[in-house]
Amino acid sequence: MDKLVITAALNGAEVTREQSPYVPISPEEIAAAAVEAAAAGASIVHVHARNDDGTPTQDKRVYREIIERIGAACDVIVQVSTGGAVGMTAEERGNVITLAPEMATLTTGSVNFGPGVFMNEPAVIERFADLMRLHGVCPEIEVFDVGMIATAKRLVDAGRLSLPLHFDIVLGVPGAIPGEIHHLMHMISALPEGCTWTAAGIGRAQLPIANAAILLGGHVRVGLEDNIYYSRGRLAMSNAELVARIVRLARELGRDIADAGEARRMVGISGRS
Repeated sequence: MDKLVITAALNGAEVTREQSPYVPISPEEIAAAAVEAAAAGASIVHVHARNDDGTPTQDKRVYREIIERIGAACDVIVQVSTGGAVGMTAEERGNVITLAPEMATLTTGSVNFGPGVFMNEPAVIERFADLMRLHGVCPEIEVFDVGMIATAKRLVDAGRLSLPLHFDIVLGVPGAIPGEIHHLMHMISALPEGCTWTAAGIGRAQLPIANAAILLGGHVRVGLEDNIYYSRGRLAMSNAELVARIVRLARELGRDIADAGEARRMVGISGRS
């Protein structure tokens, strides 16, 4: 099998310090968490920017500081979120693409997201895809249900995306496809031929979905954005702790770990060493 690419989803937009004192908030904390996760074995870090009070923001200045701090400290792919937080406008969310990060998420559909709705109208998806192409940003196609894979295929047919693509299959969000292995298998079967994929299980689905992805030849996303617990009743003390467990499991199951340079080639980031 190919080497395993591990993504650390460092903080998300919704996890609060009241829920976990270990979630990184400031650019300094996010950069430090990225360095720790990379040292543990992550080759991609997925980041959300936060205001000083912990609330989510898509402010380009904050993202720029995060990207620069991480880039100065370690070699890891910084993947920014265009999802932002539920309720943000498309203009707010897409603004960060113009920073030309190496990678950004591109969600190809709308989904019920807990008590809210994560809105992604077709025109917004197309605009984000066009902006990523314009600024040389590698998209990670974020899918919460199988219909979103079909939408990605239509964007390829329209010339807005190019194969092969890298997908992030997210399972276990309340309102989206459940975090069960047979659903992961169904999602994988719908992917265009030759595409790579990462699986992200939310909450208690994180560990079983990660194990399945390792065995099936996919890649794995873990982190405090998706799951704040290491085991029942015990908070994860860092993103690095969650990454390190995946490294151990992967090696036991015969998968080597990709470094950032190898991950760039695997997910389709061109022109970077």
